Amino acid sequence: MNESMTGIVFDTSVYISAIRRGDESILDLRRASRSPDGKSQPLWLSSVVLAELLVGASDKRSRNRLLDFERQFAQANRVLVPAQSDWRLAGEVLSLIGQKHGYEQVGRARMTNDALISMTVARTGFTVLTKNPDDFEKIAEFRPFNWEEFN
Repeated sequence: MNESMTGIVFDTSVYISAIRRGDESILDLRRASRSPDGKSQPLWLSSVVLAELLVGASDKRSRNRLLDFERQFAQANRVLVPAQSDWRLAGEVLSLIGQKHGYEQVGRARMTNDALISMTVARTGFTVLTKNPDDFEKIAEFRPFNWEEFN
């Protein structure tokens, strides 16, 4: 992967919101634009997001749709996988968040997953779009990265 490339990563909340509205076409997107600049950029799939989506897949059809979704991103070489350093940094940041905001804040799996997504995005210079900005805002206090609330 070229570390200087631009890219957008949808947080799980963006996919789930669309799917709950009955809009599975979000799974067909391969480019997206950020609200401030409007320029289309390559969409990347976070392996952490994929895992979260698969956990919520309620039937075989949904699981197969997500596995096909993964295959398409893998064929395009656009699956973002946390590196060992992303795991370490996620743990360090979660510790700092726990010290500042209380450890019950970081005891949730979602916060760990969001920290992994954030560290990976910070390493690559990509931007994560989310419908649930609270965790990303806390994480960015300790490890700056590009993120925006998705409307």
